[in-house]
Amino acid sequence: MSTDTDQTATGGSSFGRVSRTKDVAFRWLTLGAALFGILALAVLLANVVVDAVGWLNWGFLTGMPSFSNPYQAGFFPAIVGSIALMALIALITFPLGVGAAIYLEEYASDGYLTRFIQLNIANLAGVPSVVYGLLGLGLFVGLLNIGFGTLLVAGFTVGLLILPIIIISAQEAIRSVPDSQRQASYGMGATKWQTIRNVVLPRAMPGILTGTILALGRAIGETAPLIMIGAPTAVFGVPNSLLSKISAMPMQIYTWADQPEMEFQYGVVAAGVVTLLVILLSINSIAILIRNRYQQRDS
Repeated sequence: MSTDTDQTATGGSSFGRVSRTKDVAFRWLTLGAALFGILALAVLLANVVVDAVGWLNWGFLTGMPSFSNPYQAGFFPAIVGSIALMALIALITFPLGVGAAIYLEEYASDGYLTRFIQLNIANLAGVPSVVYGLLGLGLFVGLLNIGFGTLLVAGFTVGLLILPIIIISAQEAIRSVPDSQRQASYGMGATKWQTIRNVVLPRAMPGILTGTILALGRAIGETAPLIMIGAPTAVFGVPNSLLSKISAMPMQIYTWADQPEMEFQYGVVAAGVVTLLVILLSINSIAILIRNRYQQRDS
């Protein structure tokens, strides 16, 4: 009897040592993978920043674009165009995406039509961006005749690109709100809309904003849809209406990288990339501050 007990104890301790060894090995493996990604990104950013030294100055940020003299190249119209484009995309996609998510999660019945819509939204989130560019070209330029490369066409086209992402992230955030809180609101006599407005949306808003931040981060770096809708590679003025032609920062950087001069391919392009990253991080920081305010108010 004691022999069986000793064997069982020995086997259990051996199993425990193997499990702890695997746990430690897996932890170090995941840590190494994370550090490798961070290190690779840091090296790339450092390389770009070093190339941008001497080129990123006030004249570059406020000047007009040039394709003949790299020392006179400016980025101002592309900066204003990208910021205006992001503002328009946010105004279009945020209410549409959140509204669609509220309907699918709170109002739609769990039938075949709802499942069909959900499946298509998930599929649309993985469609290549060039396909949305073709859609924008055919729908907004060809059918509606809004014009090639205008701010409105670019906003609608890139907005369609990120709309499925916002819908899916908003659905997940709304779904994460405990159903007990909804039932408590109904028990207090609140209507369905009052429950959604006062209970569901405030608690889901941090998750909704997180998904929106990620979607806008993808949108600001898109080039293929802008090429397909005929956005100019460079403009020499800022947009003053929704029908003004615009050029975004990725378009301008792509055009500079195609120039034969080494100063364009390295110095000017690097300065444009650093500017794009700074503006992207600034927009994300503002959105994160808004999200954190919702979290603090909810807590």
